[in-house]
Amino acid sequence: HLGLGAARRIAHLTYRAGPELDARFGRAAQPGEDPAAGGRHQVESYLDHHADKLTRRFDAGSYLTLSAAMNSHDVGRDRGGTAAALARYRGPALIAGITSDRLYPLSQQRELAHALPGAGPLAAIDSPHGHDGFLVETDRVGRLVRRLLGRALADHPATPGP
Repeated sequence: HLGLGAARRIAHLTYRAGPELDARFGRAAQPGEDPAAGGRHQVESYLDHHADKLTRRFDAGSYLTLSAAMNSHDVGRDRGGTAAALARYRGPALIAGITSDRLYPLSQQRELAHALPGAGPLAAIDSPHGHDGFLVETDRVGRLVRRLLGRALADHPATPGP
């Protein structure tokens, strides 16, 4: 579990934006601890908490399997490349990005919105929460999803059943 916990701590730094972590924790020591004497800073305690949470609920083998699946997925494989695969899609689409997301930056989201027919312009959500912004900014993300679903229903109204 030590390796999985360490991986989670490192990954968590990419999920949250630096300015947010600085604003929340700065260089403050964890109450009752002295970082100069082996104690932790508040941000370390926060990362430890999230690492412990993950290792209690997630099997390391499952984590490796999911990571391998994410790393090897390629929507363009055997479809003439990414642009060709996306160009064939005919349904409604929403491409949204978080301004402070370092994992999936807005530049990549813009490319995706441009390549995917029906996506419309990129919906950029200004948030200090980094990649996790889509989990934190629920009102703004919810509005975008409701708008997409409304478009989908308008384009493909439900037919009454038998």
